[in-house]
Parts: sequence; structure tokens; C-alpha cells
Amino acid sequence: MNASLTDDLIHQLQGAPMAQMGQQLGLSESQTGAAVQAALPLLLGALGRNSGQPEGAQALFGALQRDHDGLDLGNVLGNVLGGGGQGAQILGHIFGTRQQSAAQGLGAATGLKGDSASSLLKILAPIVLAYLAKRMFSGRASATPTADPGSTSVTPEDLGRILGQEHSQIRSQGGLGGGLLGAVLDRDGDGDTDFSDLAGLAGSVFGGRR
Repeated sequence: MNASLTDDLIHQLQGAPMAQMGQQLGLSESQTGAAVQAALPLLLGALGRNSGQPEGAQALFGALQRDHDGLDLGNVLGNVLGGGGQGAQILGHIFGTRQQSAAQGLGAATGLKGDSASSLLKILAPIVLAYLAKRMFSGRASATPTADPGSTSVTPEDLGRILGQEHSQIRSQGGLGGGLLGAVLDRDGDGDTDFSDLAGLAGSVFGGRR
């Protein structure tokens, strides 16, 4: 069985990339790893939810082709840590009016203090898009295993299907990733989101370390 997008990207960020992010945020290696493992399902799950909306997959597909195709993940991380990458703008497109809720939820789920949760999301957002562009456009066989065998080019429908599957998998697995995604995005939109359950779940996942 192929690794999920989340698991594959976490694997690619192990080692030096994770250490560099931790240094930027003032976190230990274990803290950084735990926070990334919570943040990536939130980002990829949100993209999966968006791609199921009218025009959502088409808009994301166009952005990946236009702005993120051919980028190396290491170079993207270096650019982001140097102050580039347009992380805030990307998060605005991903979460819309729930961008602040996403950061608050991540902070509640991981114990990140101050602006660390928001900063981590801004670091990861350009990396996620560069990863998706590479996954989609650098090799069709590995990028879109569910696409028609006779097709020679990827489509917005392929992207929407892949991200939709990721969203469903994150929600069905539950745990911290699914709980955070549901708390941030799958509410009724009344703006009154309670993250207290996430704090308790984080304690059980991370051994009660805050």
C-alpha cells in the first residue's frame, strides 16, 4: 500500500529540514517532529476539502503549475526560513477566514506558545504546495496511481481525487490529525470553535508533555 501524502512528506522532512525548522522556531527536535505531524494533516486535509468544492481543484492545479512546479523542497525551505515563500498568503487561500482558527487549533493541539503555531504553518504551506507540484508533475505513474492507465498528462480531476482521498483518510484515522482538521474546518461556521478536546487529545498522543 502506498504511503499517504502526509506520511511521505513527513519522511522527506526528517533530518536536516526538521532540525532547521526547529532551530527557526526555538523548538527541540521532538517538539518540532510532533508539531509537524499535527500540522501537515491539517494543511493537506484542508486542501483536500477545498478541492472538493466547485472550481477548487482547478484553481489549485493552476497555482501549482504556475508558481510551484519544478521547485526543490530543500530550496523552498531555505527560501521560507530566509523570509520568503509567501506562507501567509498561501494560508489565506487554504483556510480563508479560518486561518487564525487553524493556528489556534494547532497551538492547542501541540502546546506551541505565542506565534509558533502560526509561524510553523507559514513555513510548511509553501513546502506542501511544492511537494504536491512535484508529486503531480514529475512522474505520472507514481503521482496519480488512480488515473486512467492510458492517459499521459495529469488533470485537475486527478489532483482533486488524490487530495480527496487524503482528506478522507485523515478523517477516518481520527487521532490528533483528524481531530484538529475537524475542529478547524468541519464545524458549522459560527466562529465559536472549542479546542479544549484537542488539548486533552494532544496530552494522550504526546505523553502529557506540554
